[in-house]
Amino acid sequence: MTTLRSSYDVIIIGAGVGGGTMANRLGKAGAKVLVIERGTRLPREADNWSVKAVFHEKRYATKETWRDREGQEFNPSTYYYVGGNSKFFGTATVRFRVEDFQDLQHEAGVAPAWPISYAELAPYYDVAEQLFGTHGTAGMDPCEPPRSGPMPHPAIGHEPEIQAFDTKLRTLGLKPFPLPVAIDLHPGGKCIRCRTCDGFACKLGAKNDAEVRMVDPAIATGNVDLILESKVLRLITDDTGRKVVGVEIEQKGETKVITGDLFVSSAGAINSSALLLRSANGKHPKGLGNNSSDQLGRNYMAHNNTAMMAVNPFKKNNVVFQKSLCINDFYLANSVKPYPMGNIQGLGKLQGGMLTANMKGTPEWLMSLFAERSVDWWIMSEDLPDPENRVSIDSDGKIRLAYTANNLKSHAELVKHWTKLMRSMGYPIIITQKMDIKVAMHQCGTARFGKDPKTSVLDPMCKVWDVDNLYVVDASFLPSSTAVNPSLTIAAQAVRTSEHIIRDVLKISNAKAA
Repeated sequence: MTTLRSSYDVIIIGAGVGGGTMANRLGKAGAKVLVIERGTRLPREADNWSVKAVFHEKRYATKETWRDREGQEFNPSTYYYVGGNSKFFGTATVRFRVEDFQDLQHEAGVAPAWPISYAELAPYYDVAEQLFGTHGTAGMDPCEPPRSGPMPHPAIGHEPEIQAFDTKLRTLGLKPFPLPVAIDLHPGGKCIRCRTCDGFACKLGAKNDAEVRMVDPAIATGNVDLILESKVLRLITDDTGRKVVGVEIEQKGETKVITGDLFVSSAGAINSSALLLRSANGKHPKGLGNNSSDQLGRNYMAHNNTAMMAVNPFKKNNVVFQKSLCINDFYLANSVKPYPMGNIQGLGKLQGGMLTANMKGTPEWLMSLFAERSVDWWIMSEDLPDPENRVSIDSDGKIRLAYTANNLKSHAELVKHWTKLMRSMGYPIIITQKMDIKVAMHQCGTARFGKDPKTSVLDPMCKVWDVDNLYVVDASFLPSSTAVNPSLTIAAQAVRTSEHIIRDVLKISNAKAA
């Protein structure tokens, strides 16, 4: 049991990428920080790599249910552990494009400009890549944004089967490049290049997730405390409504209040907005920080995602670590369509048992035959902010997630184009599955940041406009979802916000967060 200090400079809710990075930077600068995590530490055990345990028994996924727009309950693919969803992420750590920070015309509408430019976030991307220990090769991505230097570690390299794909794609005029990934693969590192990385937790601690790279080093400073199995029920304000004075938590069946000076919600885009909505009071009747804009919980996004198996029935694919290749030739307007289509990247190697988990009644031997002969892809397109795609709280306190996918035409065209290309390369059987509302790994956008309190929940430093000492630092702040994985951008903004708090709020002089 952690013994709490008499006071903390900052209280952070959630120990995922956003909260972990905030704790890391603040703790290394000398701030006294408390991190409140609703889950536990995920045990390192054999079941981490068990298809049966992870995909069939869903041993590690939350058992809670949310409701969709029509009120139907579903079990979301989200995880409550130290490290958050990054315990199961595929480790892709990709920067957003310069164009993503500007108004960007899509087939279905415009992705709105951000209140900051890429150039403003670029130095914090540098730090975030160091925190994640990113492997990659600069200069090969056809729409890569400017950067100050090489990536922290060299690209991990392709296995022969994927290298052959790289070569074939180049003969077709495409520009594939090594996918930037965050794994501990170097001399003396823990990574063994297994096939149970993407979608699995790592029993070796070789995945550079938020627990390993952010939270544990933060605790090691001696300035950061972590309490587990503590669900924050609501934020409590003073009588003016302008200042949060405490958090009400439920811990082992008991309710208590922890007070503090400055608060950061990093519970994830869905749970952070739900927390602020549940914290409604007389001064904030529509939810904490929702007076000026009525945007809290709105503009939920999660990407249009499709998993694809390209199968050559006559050739086995012996690849082990498949997630090493990325294609961004169609990210912006391109030779196929005059508007952005999205990103394509290698998917962690599929196994027969993983497929039967979502295809009830299908024999595993048959799916194993397909999986042994497939090359697997994750195809991702941007979805656009829509105020009617939103998080709300039902009368019984349960989360309702109303989401109708949009910008589907460009995604379908990208899937169709990649299908045609795969068949031309000798993979005649194509199996696809589009992800639905349950897949919330890339959740974002429910408390967008901006320059105008009438149209945004947060200011450009992620402080809630309507509350003086409350920040939201997770994917909630994203005004647009872009078409690449959000983890690196969450971490970069967390570094930026931490620097602001250290310098301008806590006024810690000569702070050097290494």
